[in-house]
Amino acid sequence: MPVDHYENFPVASVLLPRRLVPAVEAIYAFARSADDLADEGDAAPAERLAALAAYEQALASIGRGERQHEHMFDRLAATIAQYNLPLQPFYDLLSAFKQDVGTKHYADVELLLDYCRRSANPVGYLMLSLYGAADTRNVIDSNAICSALQLINFLQDVAIDREKERVYMPLDDMARFGVTPDQLDRAQVDDNFRALMQFELDRARALMLSGAPLAKRLPGRLGWELRLVVQGGLRILDAIEKVGFDVFRRRPKLKFPDWLAILWRALRM
Repeated sequence: MPVDHYENFPVASVLLPRRLVPAVEAIYAFARSADDLADEGDAAPAERLAALAAYEQALASIGRGERQHEHMFDRLAATIAQYNLPLQPFYDLLSAFKQDVGTKHYADVELLLDYCRRSANPVGYLMLSLYGAADTRNVIDSNAICSALQLINFLQDVAIDREKERVYMPLDDMARFGVTPDQLDRAQVDDNFRALMQFELDRARALMLSGAPLAKRLPGRLGWELRLVVQGGLRILDAIEKVGFDVFRRRPKLKFPDWLAILWRALRM
């Protein structure tokens, strides 16, 4: 399955047990298609919101135990029933996608992390639920990892998001370091921008490391999956620093040597 722009799903991972593949694919199809409704194409905002509202109605129908006539929702309903998944994480995802339609920037980190709570954290919760490991301690650490991944993706994609007229760095942080949205339009990488990026990278790194013990606690494939996820996120942060924070001209991407380093670091955790 393509995983090019709903980054938090381990759909393509060889570590994913084959028995869970249908369930993860069903969840992913729902999230990916809803994300596309919010972001892709040239539909008007009202049309996007109406399409996402239809997804909410389908979820409500699933909650009532009604038969689903669309294949995607039928598969999702079967997965929810088989693994006794709560509906709230799916509603949270839709809430974040609806927010993407109208919200182009965030005043402070609390608002940005609230967005991450709904756009990224549900993925971790649902994966833990499929493995039967969604206890309170695990969910707290999973939330930290997922939110960190979302923040890392924002830092990696500053230029891409700005093309969509979005800024996913807190505006109060930008003001503190003397960086304006216009500067992002000019792709101006000066000392102020570097200081801002370092501050944001340090926050994302600390959040990731706070959740990292989950990868060592969980046994088997899920634990190894998370080790690679954690180290992959940290490697992206290292790569952003290595290019002098110039994500406009040299967007960091993981290459074969990076994956060797990630594997080595995962083994040493």
